[in-house]
Amino acid sequence: MSVVPANIESESLAVGSAEHRRLLGQFFLDTFVDYTPEQMQWPQLADEELARLRSLPFWQEAVSTENVTSNTVAAAAALEADPLVRKAIELQGFEEMRHARLLVELTAHYRIPIESPPRFTPRSLESDFLFAGFGECFDSFFAFGLFALARQSGFFPPALVKVFEPVMQEEARHILFFVNWVKYRRAQLPWWRRPAFRVRCAWIILKQIASRVQTARSMGKPQPGGSGENFTLTAHQDLGTEVTLHRLLDLCLTENERRMAEYDSRLKRPRLVPGIARFLFRVIPARTRK
Repeated sequence: MSVVPANIESESLAVGSAEHRRLLGQFFLDTFVDYTPEQMQWPQLADEELARLRSLPFWQEAVSTENVTSNTVAAAAALEADPLVRKAIELQGFEEMRHARLLVELTAHYRIPIESPPRFTPRSLESDFLFAGFGECFDSFFAFGLFALARQSGFFPPALVKVFEPVMQEEARHILFFVNWVKYRRAQLPWWRRPAFRVRCAWIILKQIASRVQTARSMGKPQPGGSGENFTLTAHQDLGTEVTLHRLLDLCLTENERRMAEYDSRLKRPRLVPGIARFLFRVIPARTRK
C-alpha cells in the first residue's frame, strides 16, 4: 500500500482544481488493500467467545446496510465524467460489497442466522450517494470508537480483531474520499447552482442527525426485531463492558485522528461529526453513563 505521508509540505490545494481531482482519485487507488473474504482464515473461538459473538443483535442490520451502501456507491460512479475519480468510486463500491461479503462469510462460518437482503436499486444517483456518504460519516466515526472499545475490553479475541482491522481503515478512506468528493463536486457546479447543492447537503445532514437523535433517545429501550437503524450508535450497549458516553466520544475522537493521520494532509478532513463529538465531549459530564 502506497500512502503519501500525512505531514507532506505543499502549497495550498484549491478545492475542485485539477490537482485536487488527481489527488482525490489517486490517493484512493494507491491505498487499496487486496483481500478475498471467501478465502479468509477465521480463528477458532472458545465456546464463551462464540456465545458472545452470536449474542450481538446487529449482524442482520450490518449486512443490510452494507448491501444498500455498496449498490448506491457502485451506481454513483455514473455521476463522474473524470475517469480517475469514476474509477475510485467504482473501487469504493467494490470495497463496500466486499464488506457485505465478509459479514456473510463470518455469519456463515460461526453459524449466526441472517437473511440475504434484496438488491437495493438507487432512485437518484446523487441524492442517494450523498445520503449514504453522510450516513457513513456518522456510522464510521462511532464504529472507530466501538472497535477500539471491543479491542481494549477483550470482547473480541485478538485474531478476530485483526481480521476486521483492514475494514475499519477502509471506512476511514471512504469518508475521507466522500468529504473531498462533495467539495470537489460543488466546486464543479456553476456558481448559481452551488447554493441549492449546499441546501440539499444540509437537509440530508439534518435528516441524518435527526435519525441519530431519535436513536439516542431510545437507548436502553427494547427494539423490536433487533437493534434497528444506526446500530453503531447503540452497539456499545452490547459489548459487555461499562462505558460512559464521555469515554466513548473520547475513543471515537482519538481513533478518528489516528486513522486519518495516515493520509495526505492536503485532503480535507471530516469536520462535522468530529465537531459535534467535541462539543458533546465538553458539555457532557465525564460520569454520565449511557
